[in-house]
Amino acid sequence: MINNQLKSSFFVKQCVLTGLLVFVVATTSHAQNGVTAGEVVVGMSNALSGPAAALGSGLKLGAEVYFNKMNKAGGVAGRKIRLISYDDGYEPKNTVENTRKLIQDDKVFALFGFVGTPTSKAIIPMINQEKILYFGPFTGAEFLRNPVNSYVFNVRSSYFDEAEAQVGYLVDTLGVKDVGLFIQDDAYGIAVKGGVMRALRKRGLNLVGEGRYTRNTVDVAKGLQEVKAANPKAVSMVGTYRAMASFIREARATGFDPIFLNVSFVGTEALIQELDGKGDGTLVSQVVPAPHDDSLPIVKQYQADMKAAGDEIYNYVSLEGYIDAMVFAEILKRVGPDLTTESFIAVAESLTMEAGGMRFQFSPANHQALQEVYLTKIAGGKAVPVE
Repeated sequence: MINNQLKSSFFVKQCVLTGLLVFVVATTSHAQNGVTAGEVVVGMSNALSGPAAALGSGLKLGAEVYFNKMNKAGGVAGRKIRLISYDDGYEPKNTVENTRKLIQDDKVFALFGFVGTPTSKAIIPMINQEKILYFGPFTGAEFLRNPVNSYVFNVRSSYFDEAEAQVGYLVDTLGVKDVGLFIQDDAYGIAVKGGVMRALRKRGLNLVGEGRYTRNTVDVAKGLQEVKAANPKAVSMVGTYRAMASFIREARATGFDPIFLNVSFVGTEALIQELDGKGDGTLVSQVVPAPHDDSLPIVKQYQADMKAAGDEIYNYVSLEGYIDAMVFAEILKRVGPDLTTESFIAVAESLTMEAGGMRFQFSPANHQALQEVYLTKIAGGKAVPVE
């Protein structure tokens, strides 16, 4: 009788302990989405089709090259990085649906490498509600930087930085004061316009003419006429490569040939290809170093890793994706095994990192790692540095 009671008591205790163990394991496994002992899952939604496809595919390629390199070497803190990617065609409604799927169905740890300002704007409410990391978006929009959002980490310089560099070069170096604007008629266009206006007003100037076009089209005729009517000496352009190439070609065909300037988002190599030898003189501001200049160690390493992956077509977009992935992986490495959203933020906000001749730094008051802008000019079918 006593023996049976002891057995029963032991059985109950074992059940309780087993139940507690199952509860602890279950709780731990669900404590942080996208993180297991051997894997961290990140999600991407960007343009892999349509007139901005070169941007999404290029950014994805660069990031995958770096992540795959790390995975082959054993991963980061013992975890392989798995990237889940969806195509949104650079349309915000698709980005919202893809993001919902990444968060709710795929249960990713972080959102990474999204492309665009209007697409980013559409999902900010979801990022804040779900408290999920949004790392390395391909946009310089100010609303992702100011005020600082705990969950948003930008690697690239801002559109305000690019606009200041462009306007500074036009006004302070070349003495050009009549600056017009041609923009994509959405949050992207408005974001860069704000930077251009800010830089002009700093110098006591205003815009001279403005035209617009609709995202994901090349219908630039009306906007071109509006800009041309004001006869500016320079036109700051805000759009993707196909529309911007159409604007430049059509403008020059009508005898309107001011200084054309584009921000980095345009996709430099794709723009050059679309212009088909007719782009010489066009200026493009860049937020990463020249991808063909292997005098910088980080570029040399990028080229070597791209070549090892079977791709020797180097461009600004894939280099940016590669750099974004490198910074993201470094933060994971510094966090170590106890990876959560909170531990990632804490480490990221204290990051000071020297890599391949570049310096990256975040702080609680600054979630933008880079501030450099490099001015380039299309010449002979290539983007060359502006002295």
